[in-house]
Amino acid sequence: MAKLRFRRLLDSMGEPATIIGQQSRFEGQLSGDGHVLVLGTVEGDSALEGSVTVADAGHWIGGLRAADVVIAGRVEGDVMVTGRAEIRATAVIKGSVNAAQISIGEGARVDGKMTTLTDEEIQQFAEKREARS
Repeated sequence: MAKLRFRRLLDSMGEPATIIGQQSRFEGQLSGDGHVLVLGTVEGDSALEGSVTVADAGHWIGGLRAADVVIAGRVEGDVMVTGRAEIRATAVIKGSVNAAQISIGEGARVDGKMTTLTDEEIQQFAEKREARS
């Protein structure tokens, strides 16, 4: 059976396994293999085998290492992704972004070096439907 490919990374993630709530703050090392949804603040580094979504109101301070990421909020630190990084138009990143595939929404700010770990081109997209975070 053929594996389904989703155009948008967030569509393929399914239900989040861990939620950092909007009024919550997590400090320390975060590890695991499920999906993490950040609505509040995370201060620390991660070594995640799963995916991470930093929502519009979300804020990540520290190194973000995961299999896949969707960033719509703020990240202060380096982002290292073994798979796909989707940077939404509302994202503000202060640090480097390294990923196998990177897509960037028009208007996103990245203050740092961006590196793709494959030969595929960096893609830009305009969000055509209401953003889900």
